[in-house]
Amino acid sequence: MAKHIPLLLTLLRAGLAPVLVLLALFHPAPWAIAGCLILAVISDYFDGVIARRLNIVTDNLRRLDSIADSLFYLAALFAAWWLYPDVIYGHLRPLAVLIGLELLRYVVDFARFGREASYHLWSAKLWGVMLFLGFFALLVFAEDGLWVSLVIYWGILSDLEGLAISFVLREWRTDVPTLAHALRLRRGVGPESRRSAQRTLR
Repeated sequence: MAKHIPLLLTLLRAGLAPVLVLLALFHPAPWAIAGCLILAVISDYFDGVIARRLNIVTDNLRRLDSIADSLFYLAALFAAWWLYPDVIYGHLRPLAVLIGLELLRYVVDFARFGREASYHLWSAKLWGVMLFLGFFALLVFAEDGLWVSLVIYWGILSDLEGLAISFVLREWRTDVPTLAHALRLRRGVGPESRRSAQRTLR
């Protein structure tokens, strides 16, 4: 039973996406939205921790984790647009760039590798924390301020790093935390050096 906990936590985060949309549409109570955001960030942290502790980390679980993150934060973006359209329209250009880069990453990854990337970038992990704080400030406390701009521009930087990694790598890989790691992997020649490069990621 314990080995299913990471999967259940990931599915919980994906399931919270439609809940957040429904709350925004029909019952935008700050405490309820706060609960969704907190549950999402807790599940995002513990699914990986528990999977590593149980030694059941798989490529499919990593990919599902990335998909669950995307679904939840797309739902949060919809909630922000529905409840605070002026804030979204005030950041429309950088938001359009960010969304375009997100879509471009999927296109590039499928064109090069036949599947979406699952790099778990350090910059993306920091972006996840910033997304939580930014959406919490806006959806719970109705605070725009610096956070929204910071979240958007850091997301753009993280996506640019992800795109660069997809162009650098010769084959699909998971857990490539930075562009420097990707360059190290690209320079590897032969199976032994690849295994050595993989060990640097752990």
